[in-house]
Amino acid sequence: MKLFFSYLFFHRKSLVLFGIAGVIFTVVFVLYSLPAEPLLYALLLAFVFTLPVMLIDFSNYRDEHMLLENLKRLITQDISLLPEPKTVPQRDYDALLRLLDSEKVIAQSEKSRAIRDMSEYYTLWAHQIKTPIAAMRLILQSAPETRENSELEEQLFKIEQYVEMVLTYVRSEDSGGDYVIRSVNVDDAVRTAVRKYRKSFIRKHITLVFDETGITAVSDEKWLTFSIEQILSNALKYTPADGTIHIFSPCANALCISDTGIGIAPEDLPRICEKGFTGYNGRADKKSTGIGLYLTKRVLSRLSHGLEISSRIGEGTSVTVHFPEPGARYE
Repeated sequence: MKLFFSYLFFHRKSLVLFGIAGVIFTVVFVLYSLPAEPLLYALLLAFVFTLPVMLIDFSNYRDEHMLLENLKRLITQDISLLPEPKTVPQRDYDALLRLLDSEKVIAQSEKSRAIRDMSEYYTLWAHQIKTPIAAMRLILQSAPETRENSELEEQLFKIEQYVEMVLTYVRSEDSGGDYVIRSVNVDDAVRTAVRKYRKSFIRKHITLVFDETGITAVSDEKWLTFSIEQILSNALKYTPADGTIHIFSPCANALCISDTGIGIAPEDLPRICEKGFTGYNGRADKKSTGIGLYLTKRVLSRLSHGLEISSRIGEGTSVTVHFPEPGARYE
């Protein structure tokens, strides 16, 4: 019914003109005192011949509407699916749409080329910067054990982490990615991440409590380990000296990393995984980039893993990774 009223509104000028013509005929017949029977007969004939034409036209109007409704899902991919224009205004609109589509294709091509160039540049930069980093690490390893050298080694480790984050960010922008999905022992991924940050645990005197989970998840080992590393890095960053980090499985197919750190403000929690968002803690720390949890959320989403974060100010934060049930389908 709504479509029918839309059709009548679209042809309102024709209907008004038809009504005016009927009124004029009626007035002329009345003024000349002509019998009403010829007038009614003429109006009836006009209605009988006009009704089928209107019904056919409405049917075409409805079919065109349904076609355009179905094309809404595909028109962004192929504009050639549009129906052929039948009137001059329709041809004009069709020409405008095709012009806009060609401009869109050009803009997309330029954007893709710019992203590809940026990706290649940062990938090259990240690989080149690893050479002086490796040289500095060799120099520090051969130098005597001093407090200053230990601090330099810690800062060098952070530089390596930031470089790895750049590479991960560039790779994550690739929708395909280098994901290798297979059965992964989650405890092995946790051990790899813990070994990477072992010196940070020692330097800050943070206690690690690791309860083996026994979880075997369908995932990508490299990207899962990266995600655990990012969560562990945040826990170490915001947990004060002599604190505790507890790694355990709170329920089936879930891994939780809980700390006794400073916690996250309630108003920051909904946005903590947004790109570039640092929140109150990040502004206080002055060094937060707001990229770590964003990348973690992005990677885990592509692996079909869930991410849940709960926190209390002054009590700590718990980050839980939920794995799909065994036998779940992946696309």
